Amino acid sequence: MAKRQISAPFFEIGPKSYLYGDDILDLALAADKASEKYGVDIIFTCPVVDIRRVADATKHIHVFAPHMDPIPVGRGLADILPESLVAAGAEGVMLNHVEKPLTFDVLEETIKRAAEVGLYSIVCADSMADASKIAGLHPDIIVAEPSELIGTGVSVGPEYVEAAMQSVKSVDENILVLTAAGISNGQDVYNTIIAGADATGSSSGVAKAADRAAMVDEMIAAVRKAWDERHQ
Repeated sequence: MAKRQISAPFFEIGPKSYLYGDDILDLALAADKASEKYGVDIIFTCPVVDIRRVADATKHIHVFAPHMDPIPVGRGLADILPESLVAAGAEGVMLNHVEKPLTFDVLEETIKRAAEVGLYSIVCADSMADASKIAGLHPDIIVAEPSELIGTGVSVGPEYVEAAMQSVKSVDENILVLTAAGISNGQDVYNTIIAGADATGSSSGVAKAADRAAMVDEMIAAVRKAWDERHQ
């Protein structure tokens, strides 16, 4: 089966381990509703144990795993097999997050395994140099976010967005670029997209919101507004 296309502008929601169980499903359903409402692709980076449940319950979001291992079918107790993610309904995988870093060699191998089984790869980069180097591995998406801002509520500025886009696109113009870290509300989302990013995303800003569904709606509405204003 061909992969569903992910197009700019898009948004990534990563609840990490802030949420579990029914809260994950409720958030996924809210994201699914917002994706349809605003015509914005949403990557939902789902806890591995919830991938099947979320994939079966949603129609519009793209369900991604938060990690995988570049192992073949066979031995590998407690490792995450790429084929098992596909079988569970995942469309992609996030790699090299600051909370789950990979060596460059392992990252290269894992990106290749993702491509082999038909998974999108979204790869995190902590610096412009990292972003440029990782672009040489030709993942589908690069997340450019300074680790010191993750979870702080302080988002990157327009200069960072412009530099991140240049660092990646100068190597491979086909790679989509998501700039994030510290995205806390719709205004942060708007500022990042209007500055030139293909996408942005949020973890704690959504997961810790008093009304998670309302925050998702606010953020995705901001993606749509900023993108449309950029292309008027």
